[in-house]
Amino acid sequence: QVQLVESGGGLVHPGGSLTLSCVASGDIATLNEMRWYRQRPGRERLFIAALTIKDRPTYVSQVRGRFTISSNRARDTSYLQMNNLVPEDTAVYYCNFRDALRAVDYWGQGTQVTVSS
Repeated sequence: QVQLVESGGGLVHPGGSLTLSCVASGDIATLNEMRWYRQRPGRERLFIAALTIKDRPTYVSQVRGRFTISSNRARDTSYLQMNNLVPEDTAVYYCNFRDALRAVDYWGQGTQVTVSS
């Protein structure tokens, strides 16, 4: 099995920065695309960023230019660098690793990000 552990959430002032990490362990050999989602209170979980096996990034317009998704060389860790944070970024952030070969998605436990003055 695969386990994902997230870290890096916390409280930050508007305009500040925060970096989230997601470490995968277990049977990770066939994992490929990495994704990040977020869920604001009372709303559905929404996709915000992805990184393909060829390191091609994709972002939704709300975070493009402010957030950067990346991984380490071993591709067992996903990072989400968040800059110029605004209160609307407040949410629980979830990482996701896709195993296309097995048609399975794995999820982190979620980490709270709060942007407030």
